[in-house]
Amino acid sequence: MKNQEVTLKYGCNPHQIPAKIYDKKGELPFEILNGKPGYINFMDAFNSWQLVKELKEATGLPSAASFKHVSPAGAAVGVPLSSVLKKAYGVEDIELTPVATAYARARGADRMSSYGDFVAISDIVDVATATILKRSVSDGIIAPGYSEEALEILMSKKKGNYCVIKMDLNYEPEEIEKREIYGITFQQKRDNIAIKDDLLKNIVTDDKYITEEAKRDLLIATITLKYTQSNSVCFALDGQAIGVGAGQQSRVHCVRLAASKADIWFLRQHPSVLNLPFKDEVKIPERDNVIDQYLRDDVTDQEKLGWARVFNNIPETLSKKEKDEWLSKLTGVSLSSDAFFPFRDNIDRAAKSGVKYIVQAGGSIRDDLVIQACNEYKMVMACSGIRLFHH
Repeated sequence: MKNQEVTLKYGCNPHQIPAKIYDKKGELPFEILNGKPGYINFMDAFNSWQLVKELKEATGLPSAASFKHVSPAGAAVGVPLSSVLKKAYGVEDIELTPVATAYARARGADRMSSYGDFVAISDIVDVATATILKRSVSDGIIAPGYSEEALEILMSKKKGNYCVIKMDLNYEPEEIEKREIYGITFQQKRDNIAIKDDLLKNIVTDDKYITEEAKRDLLIATITLKYTQSNSVCFALDGQAIGVGAGQQSRVHCVRLAASKADIWFLRQHPSVLNLPFKDEVKIPERDNVIDQYLRDDVTDQEKLGWARVFNNIPETLSKKEKDEWLSKLTGVSLSSDAFFPFRDNIDRAAKSGVKYIVQAGGSIRDDLVIQACNEYKMVMACSGIRLFHH
């Protein structure tokens, strides 16, 4: 049932007591159907809900997000999966619906970071989506509704303690938002700017053609950034985020982080990774962890010896040449930045991970050098004129 106030076990940390969430003016716009969501759970829930609601409005497709510590590990829409991605995401045995596909993609972007995620779904959660969650380590979910069977599946997770929140689809917050920091009240207009194709009209590079798929991916990346702790950069491809660089003080570090995640996402589709000789009893979360270790450049012989516990036989790791050859096939990637690029080094790094399309705010004193770099790589770049810092 809906409440005007929910008392929480504690705040961000166990020593931060008391804690609660409440609405001074009326009922809270959600129902807790199962579990006892905490302070950070609710922060993830409401940030991720805004993301998927806006993504659905922008694309018309079922949308999903996988959140950790108030930033998305992944976000996606329900574009059908290839057989390779089904295997990489561990869902080849599930009859996927568009809603389930959206979440499979969102969780598949950065499987290490999605461990213990909070999930947001734009549509009614169905059995296929609940089945993916049943086998995943996850803390909770927010959605506008659940089928009866899907709710039963979710309520059985975590010994019956899985957090399930039903959100009022029609809820709209007030135009002005407030928060307190160190006893001081901050007030601002809510960031309700609409992310649409219009943001891509000011193309400043020689190449000015953006495919419809790239437009969709640029919108996905940009909406994802709107709810990502800044500074932030997002790489997107094929209807989903494939790398999010969040909360970095330097923009090039955002790009490096997002690009490294995009590289790992693509390397997970390498035939050698898809066919790693895991023992049958090794569960998906541990497989994800080991694959991440397997793909590192600095894995030690001692670490490899530990693989005897999970593999039927210890595999050879991919050489740098093999990785580079595979990554050279990563192309057509879209990149969005929540503010302008101050130096061309951002473009140089993005090019190494297959970026072809870019949208950024523009307005740097070095815009001309950034545009020149894009032209050298035959990229298409639009300057939106809009900054999307989120804190």
